[in-house]
Amino acid sequence: MIFKNCTFYNEFFEKEFGDIEIENGIIKQIGIIDGEGKDMSGLILVPGFIDIHIHGCAGGDASDASTGSLDKIAKELAKHGVTSFCPTTMTLSHEKLVDIVQTISDYTAKGAKIAGINLEGPFIALSKKGAQNGDFVRAGTVEEFDTLWEAAKGKVKLITIAPEAFDSQDFIETVSKKCTVSVGHSNANAEECKKAIDCGARHATHLFNAMTPMTHREAGIAGTMLDDERVMCELICDGGHICPAVLRNAFDILGEDRAVVISDSMRGAGLGEGEFELGGQQVFVRKNGKYAVLNDGTIAASITNIHTEFKNLIRFGIDFKTALKSCTINPARAIKEDDRIGSIQTGKCADLVFLDENLDIKEVYIDGILA
Repeated sequence: MIFKNCTFYNEFFEKEFGDIEIENGIIKQIGIIDGEGKDMSGLILVPGFIDIHIHGCAGGDASDASTGSLDKIAKELAKHGVTSFCPTTMTLSHEKLVDIVQTISDYTAKGAKIAGINLEGPFIALSKKGAQNGDFVRAGTVEEFDTLWEAAKGKVKLITIAPEAFDSQDFIETVSKKCTVSVGHSNANAEECKKAIDCGARHATHLFNAMTPMTHREAGIAGTMLDDERVMCELICDGGHICPAVLRNAFDILGEDRAVVISDSMRGAGLGEGEFELGGQQVFVRKNGKYAVLNDGTIAASITNIHTEFKNLIRFGIDFKTALKSCTINPARAIKEDDRIGSIQTGKCADLVFLDENLDIKEVYIDGILA
């Protein structure tokens, strides 16, 4: 297949014009290519969006340990231009987590592709559990992680921990050799956070949310993560989890290479107002609500998607290149999958999203196949 007359963003995320040839799901050639093809004049071509932190949407949740739920998520994400994702678990019992990661690792996607598994917990701080179930919060051990890693067939790409909640130095040093270790749901101070980074943590889970804040006398996790160029930071860009002014400041610090846009969405995303379940807890999406909440009003998860957040960022004043990289190549880099996905480049997967002049989705291709 050849896409003709494409206005696209190349591997350097600069605007370019040309043709793109796809063969066996891979981008074979980019340039002015002889032969007939599909005329894409008037559209904007960007890489497929990547969501590395998502619990669910469209009625499905990764923690259901159900192929039916994964089908719902994968199909819904494809509609919104998300071509790869990391199903994300909650803080649950060991036995339940084993069941979940086994189900995900055996799943053949019907829609967006699974790029790996994200373990949000269970080795977090009870004081910063947010919507996580405190009954299952526990100290981290390499042994438990290894059991989950083996059950997942090595597909765990990311794990969130609270480094101050247990003796975490050996855990971080060991586990960071297998997947990205992220600091989140944590009450660590700046010194404890810095020690975790020095041990190998390279990621911040939904920056500003469920972590110690940055103040003028104590950097906390938020300020420490922003300040360290070794770290990539997740941002929920629904306009509710983080206000636009703070987002603009965060992007000014992070630049175009360190921000990772995530949805952190739950099963109610895309379904409107209602009552739902998240990690065994009741959560609610209120009328005109920007996110889901627990009964006491605690923010539980988002109800957004990466395409909507991308458009939000443009509306909030983030430049196009930075916004696009934060939704594509940066999340791919965060989980070490950037050699396969995340940009329009020969040899990479043909995960492509065609947008109109309003940045609305017109067509989505996953491995070169129309979704």
